[in-house]
Amino acid sequence: QMQLVESGGDLVKPGGSLRLSCVVSGLPLTSSTIGWFRQAPGKEREGVSCISKSGAYIDYTDSVKGRFTISKDDDKNTVYLQMNSLNSEDTGLYYCAGLNAVLDYCQLWDGVYDWWGQGTQVTVSS
Repeated sequence: QMQLVESGGDLVKPGGSLRLSCVVSGLPLTSSTIGWFRQAPGKEREGVSCISKSGAYIDYTDSVKGRFTISKDDDKNTVYLQMNSLNSEDTGLYYCAGLNAVLDYCQLWDGVYDWWGQGTQVTVSS
């Protein structure tokens, strides 16, 4: 059983930055694959970024490449999503999700993740 708690969402102006945090408990990050997902009003949930249990494998959806950076601190059991150059298309409820990893790999398909946090709201608006 894994529990995930997101924080760091806020209202930010276009071009601004935010750092989201996902605190994980129940399983060590060294045994877990973690993904970040978002859902905008009226849209389907989409995968934003993910990180494998060792941190060696990382993936991003095309729309955030070069702007977002995922990282983790295994000692703090926390995964971060640094978001720069935010625009209105980044607005949404951001979730982190986890699974007990067998492979040192991750993917952006939400169907493989077993546990989910409650989400943190990111709003990009002037």
